[in-house]
Amino acid sequence: MTTGELSNMHHADPGTRTVTVVRQEVSLGAGRDLEFGLELLAKARSGGMGPTLRLYRPAPTVAFGQRDTRLPGFEAAEQACRDNGFEPLVRRAGGRAAAYHQGTLVVDHIEPDADAIAGSKSRFGYFGELFAEALRGVGVHAAVGEIPGEYCPGEFSVHGSEQGSSRQVKLVGTAQRVVAGGWLFSSVIVVEDSAPIRKVLTDTYAALGLDWDPATAGAVNDLVPGVDVGAVEEALLATYARHATLGTAPFSSLGA
Repeated sequence: MTTGELSNMHHADPGTRTVTVVRQEVSLGAGRDLEFGLELLAKARSGGMGPTLRLYRPAPTVAFGQRDTRLPGFEAAEQACRDNGFEPLVRRAGGRAAAYHQGTLVVDHIEPDADAIAGSKSRFGYFGELFAEALRGVGVHAAVGEIPGEYCPGEFSVHGSEQGSSRQVKLVGTAQRVVAGGWLFSSVIVVEDSAPIRKVLTDTYAALGLDWDPATAGAVNDLVPGVDVGAVEEALLATYARHATLGTAPFSSLGA
């Protein structure tokens, strides 16, 4: 998908409207961070907030999908998370278990939208391409699409390829919450320190009895050494600025 196609996408593109960027400097805690995104969605749908981008580095968390909770190994999987220093949570959106920590960047895009449901499918493709574009800005050979054996598999995962190798690693996972009057599109970019994520996912998926390939779990700086969360955030905002007008506001403005 080209930049021009992105700009013309109905229901997904912020266009020339202003998107307010809010940096949350400190995690509110694993559970509270997740809940706060849903509270912002409720605020947006009621007209109390315009298009907003919330950026933060989360506490170590494993977010399970609803289907995971119905597997016989779920309690053992929760304990595996705790043993690895990650807090287990269950998110409302679908998918399988995904892990994140301080070396990742969570991007919550919240928008009021009178026709939110109509654009829900195209939104995944739009944001997948936007994140791939941002990662190419820091030197990653990034593309959109599920890779064989990935954790929390998804059609619109963003992955990177290792130069000189056939190895592909998942770098961005996305989820969406759509309600009448608004939507929340949440993305997790794994930038630094992939080893703890690989370890907790290995133990968690073993407990759940789910097959996956641990080689698919990686971070941006596995592919482009030296890249940190700050550099990826800068590249992301530069990409956003080509698709929308960006403003800024302090985190306190969100009323956490």
